[in-house]
Amino acid sequence: MDAAILATLSSPRKREILRLVWNAERSAGEIHRSMPDVTFGAVSLQLRSLTEAGLLDVRGDRQYRFYRARKQALGPAAKLLESMWNDALHRLKIAAELEAARRGPKPGRQRKKKKG
Repeated sequence: MDAAILATLSSPRKREILRLVWNAERSAGEIHRSMPDVTFGAVSLQLRSLTEAGLLDVRGDRQYRFYRARKQALGPAAKLLESMWNDALHRLKIAAELEAARRGPKPGRQRKKKKG
């Protein structure tokens, strides 16, 4: 398997983006709205990386970009991804990995103020 594909599959965010665009073309903004815990810039970098690895097709329409997975580029890994995405336990694992990879303050937590 190609090194770029292996690198992609090791990233929970990139796997999530591939899942989002697996069966339907989506705009960069729509992808970002599905990942509210990261900035649009971070999503854009992931999209660029996936596109450069040959795993996404991109189509421009005025100022918008639309993305769709290139399933054939993943070869045998495509079937593995599809079976993982259909597994409820795997979805829970991805959610946990995404939360662990999250930067910044955790949602719902407030920092304690210093006395004095």
